[in-house]
Amino acid sequence: MAKRNPVPILKFYRDHPGGPEAAEKELFGRIAHADRRGFLKNIGLAAVGTLVGAAIPFHRNMPIGLIPAALADAQVTDGKDGLTLLNDRPLNAETPPHFLDDAVTPTSRHFVRNNGVPPVDVDPSIWKLTVDGLVDTPLSLSINNLRKNFEVVSRNLVIECGGNGRAMFNPPARGNQWTYGAVGCSNWTGVRLRDVLRAAGVKDSAIYTAHEGADGHLSGKEGKMPLSRGMPINKAMDDANLIAFGQNGGDIHPMNGAPLRLVVPGWPGSCSQKWLTRIWLRDQVHDGAKMTGTSYRVPKYPVAPGSKVPTEDFEIIEAMPVKSLITSPANGSQTAARTFEVRGHAWAGDTVVDTVDVSYDFGATWQPASLDKPSNKGAWQQWRTTVALPEAGYYEIWVRATDANGRMQPFAIDWNPKGYLNNSFHRIAVTTT
Repeated sequence: MAKRNPVPILKFYRDHPGGPEAAEKELFGRIAHADRRGFLKNIGLAAVGTLVGAAIPFHRNMPIGLIPAALADAQVTDGKDGLTLLNDRPLNAETPPHFLDDAVTPTSRHFVRNNGVPPVDVDPSIWKLTVDGLVDTPLSLSINNLRKNFEVVSRNLVIECGGNGRAMFNPPARGNQWTYGAVGCSNWTGVRLRDVLRAAGVKDSAIYTAHEGADGHLSGKEGKMPLSRGMPINKAMDDANLIAFGQNGGDIHPMNGAPLRLVVPGWPGSCSQKWLTRIWLRDQVHDGAKMTGTSYRVPKYPVAPGSKVPTEDFEIIEAMPVKSLITSPANGSQTAARTFEVRGHAWAGDTVVDTVDVSYDFGATWQPASLDKPSNKGAWQQWRTTVALPEAGYYEIWVRATDANGRMQPFAIDWNPKGYLNNSFHRIAVTTT
């Protein structure tokens, strides 16, 4: 399928002082009218059709304020092999969903999330990992020690930034404006974190890990860390977690944490410390950089958009929510075919995905997709289905996943001040001729 050049208006909608309806009025020349279900009755279809390049057969099902997916992309080609650059200090770049079509994410397509300045000297031959704190036997391990003294395993493991999807919050949440591509599932090689902790001997008083890396703080102040997070001991002992020194059969990419990093699938990517130099065990919840306050935390209760929430009412993010992604066709595709395959991935924190459903009529009806089992614990799952569109025009393909505990992705999630955990439907635009 050919990919259309999208019109970048997401920022226009998000930042408009009058909100989405005022933005819609300005763009389309009229305010949408809705019945009690909130469906659009009149949105200036001629204007919308001109923008998306075709008539919209299921326009009556479109929710109010919906930005057509064809208009929501703003592509930047800077970065690692087609990634979208969000920030250069620190460097952060996401992967357009259609570049994530592989079952295993290539190193060149894995997103980049930095909090500080990456280290310059990453020579694996001299790298040391310290394991200490509340352990019986503190350890100082080279990468060669890890390879020789512990079982080396390779696993396909999902890493996803806790702020993936932040760009869709209104009012905007501060931070990198990730859309859908702050996620990847590379094949990581290393040793089990659990095995290393057992070798050190975990004291009964230990309840939490603390992680440190070799990256520097943006301020340049010596001793000030950009990120030092941890996790409960029971999560640390999960056999899916790796201390990794390899990515996709080669070395870890420097921007992905070479030569040594943690990979903790199912939890926010901030738990997967890059440029790993130390793991220490504590008798309290770790209070390192970006572990306290509101960092990687959400309110304990629903809050009104834009409201201020007391810091003490935030709780630490643990398992990530169920989520899915369309990787083919690409958003903005044009095709003469009305029957074609739609495919992608789905994942679900500490559990697995049970079902995936797809809609092409703005959610009025859904059809089931076939879903593969994960290749191993912590991997995402591939799904696919064939859609048959009834006539030429502009369509949106929506996808939703449901996990093994019956939790289904929502159309939209409750707002939170930091813009975390957005697992709303992924949707793409397809125009048939």
